Amino acid sequence: MGIFGRRPRQSATPSSPAVAEFWEWWTTARPGIEAALGAEDTDEDDGQRAGLFEELDARVHKIHPELEWELGHGPDDKPSLTVTGGGDPELRGMAERWRRAAPGNDGWHYHPARPADPDVLSRRLSLGDHEFDLEYVRLGMRADTARARVDITVYHPDFLFVDEEAQLQVAYHVLHWALGEDDVARWVGNVTIATEQPVDALPPNMLAAVVEQVAEPFQEPAWLTGEGRTPRGHPSQLRVRFPVHRQDYPLCDLHVEVSLPYAQSNPDRLPVGSSASALRAFEKKLTGFGDRAVLAIQVTGDGMRVFHLYVDPDSGVVPELDQLAASWSEGRAKVASVPDPGWRTLQPYRP
Repeated sequence: MGIFGRRPRQSATPSSPAVAEFWEWWTTARPGIEAALGAEDTDEDDGQRAGLFEELDARVHKIHPELEWELGHGPDDKPSLTVTGGGDPELRGMAERWRRAAPGNDGWHYHPARPADPDVLSRRLSLGDHEFDLEYVRLGMRADTARARVDITVYHPDFLFVDEEAQLQVAYHVLHWALGEDDVARWVGNVTIATEQPVDALPPNMLAAVVEQVAEPFQEPAWLTGEGRTPRGHPSQLRVRFPVHRQDYPLCDLHVEVSLPYAQSNPDRLPVGSSASALRAFEKKLTGFGDRAVLAIQVTGDGMRVFHLYVDPDSGVVPELDQLAASWSEGRAKVASVPDPGWRTLQPYRP
């Protein structure tokens, strides 16, 4: 099921130069790692492999100390290397940049998140001194269509004999193999552990079909709307794109606010007439950046509309937004940005 490497969580600043250094080292180290993956278990081979894997571990964690890595083989039996943030949205962009810098056509698969591998679900998983037969895993699944999520209860009879950390490790390994790490982040909600099998529990290989049913209504972008009050007590309007997933915009680490004052408003200070039309036209321009940026939130009230976007900081979108804001004719527009790789600003607006 692969060779894994991880470290305890700690704070650190992502290092882009370390990505280039990694791939420069990998070019020379790859043949030895390929040989180590296929080598027989002898004391000499074990020592060589340990040295290579220790160096791989150090190189990955120089990029970021919270990244995890795995060596394995894909369905076509080609070797694979996965470097992942383990589902942490703060690290998804770093793992993606690592993957996009990979060499092409070298016979390897490179993944920035664990891919689905349903065949593993019929094998055994060793954690510490305990071995779990994954054939006995069962999942209780509850679709929450309002949140576009599937809440899951994970059961294995051996959960009675291990601590909570081991239980959760088994649960998330199973979910990642059944669905893939990115789709777990997109569509799986609460995950709980059960020591008694839930009613109507299903084997993990059914999870993908359940998620497909939940995801199907959200193939096209949709917006949730709401109303509230501004700090001055006037009505405000809120629109939130739903669902919008970090994994679909992995390089969009920068939160950008574009604030536009508008000239024509009703007594509640909400836009009307030509101002409402101009705001709609401006919004249309903000949705034309492809995967370089995504418009996630709009807040309107007290003569101001604020657009919240997540942007790839290296894509040139920010200067384009500056130019768009400068063209606004109904007052002084402002553009402000701050790094937000975990999309924390969006969290309070999610259902």
